[in-house]
Amino acid sequence: MEVFIVVIFVLGYLAITLEHNLKIDKLIPAVVMMAVCWAAVAFGIDDFQYWFDSGQHKILESFGALNHEVKLHLMEETLLHHLGKTAEILFFLLGAMTIVEIIDYFDGFSTFKSYIKTKNKKRLLWIFAFLAFILSAIIDNLTATIVLITILQKIVNKKETRIWFAGMIIVAANAGGAWSPIGDVTTTMLWIGNKVTTDMLITYLMVPSLVCMAVPTFIASLTKPFRGDLEEEIEVKPAEIHDTTYSSVMLYLGLGMILFVPLFKTITHLPPYVGMMLSLGVVCAFAEVFSTKQFKISTLGDHAEDTGHHSPVHKSLSKIEMPSVLFFFGILMAVAALESLGMLFHFAESLNTTIPNSDVVVMLLGIGSAVIDNVPLVAASLGMFQNELNDPLWHFIAFSAGTGGSMLIIGSAAGVVAMGMEKISFFWYFKNITWLAFVGFVLGSITFIFVRGLVGA
Repeated sequence: MEVFIVVIFVLGYLAITLEHNLKIDKLIPAVVMMAVCWAAVAFGIDDFQYWFDSGQHKILESFGALNHEVKLHLMEETLLHHLGKTAEILFFLLGAMTIVEIIDYFDGFSTFKSYIKTKNKKRLLWIFAFLAFILSAIIDNLTATIVLITILQKIVNKKETRIWFAGMIIVAANAGGAWSPIGDVTTTMLWIGNKVTTDMLITYLMVPSLVCMAVPTFIASLTKPFRGDLEEEIEVKPAEIHDTTYSSVMLYLGLGMILFVPLFKTITHLPPYVGMMLSLGVVCAFAEVFSTKQFKISTLGDHAEDTGHHSPVHKSLSKIEMPSVLFFFGILMAVAALESLGMLFHFAESLNTTIPNSDVVVMLLGIGSAVIDNVPLVAASLGMFQNELNDPLWHFIAFSAGTGGSMLIIGSAAGVVAMGMEKISFFWYFKNITWLAFVGFVLGSITFIFVRGLVGA
């Protein structure tokens, strides 16, 4: 039965990586794979000799001697444990995504256009790179990429020029998301899973992530596409910077409440999703108040009974990427099935025996995340390694999985969304951006090893 479960997982994984070729949304193989894997676990429960106790983080080697009813009860407890841990991540993401959509409802991100007043391509590249690096650490790399490419489309008219900027935004956004607990889904998974803390994550990864962003950006700034000025390609209209009265207020309030979440966790020791729900409630309250004021002024009270249809909260919730949420659910729960049978634990033991150097293992994981989605890779690493909180291994995994995906355009959520928004060719990106991302990844990894030595000294 173990072989059958592994085959189902591999086939589901293959379907996810070939999403664009098969023209099937990746959430479909993810949720089907999850359901079939757990069904196989339930049917073959009496045949398994090992079971991984997620609560105590150890293998129950006497599992095979237990009777059927006890095994079923243990399986249900394990399934509920994994559902709870997965729900923590998903509700956290839902809260963050809703806050971002509310900011966008008030056109808050248009405020960033006021910073862009240059026509020089090189300066514009550095502005977008630093905006992507900082913004992705606050609102996650996927959302930061969407926001910045949307602004880019309003500034640079020529697609041939724009896709170069978009490619570098992907590299910078993934680098920025790695050093923040809320900057990348995989880093969030490690943070919520009590593998890393905010202060140590920043201590270990701020400088390596900066190197991973700055070096490729510097090299790119010396190349032909970023020489000279944009001429008539750039257009910043002051009238367009603030489309609503409360755009800047909602931007600072939303970003401030997202930044409040790690502080809330530190003070209360409650799971991060609790703080995110508090932040969401505060932002929603202000959004409703501001929206009601605008509605009454604009309609002069003629259609007061329709106010509910203009709710920014309802509008923002309707724009949430539910397919992505379901994909994360399917992947995390499918990996949990492999973990529960002890497969990942035994795989980690054999991997560490074959390759004693954990740095090489983690860097291979980072390179693998460019080909395979980094969410299941990090989910697997959570079951593979049993290192304690804030062990440097977890921080290296966060960096490697977060930045390694930049090497291929399909290797990260930021790359996939940029590919869709700008119709960037896989082979164009591979030819022009992959080598820059690889240089940044390697030099960032070397920098991490150096920083690790300083922190541990």
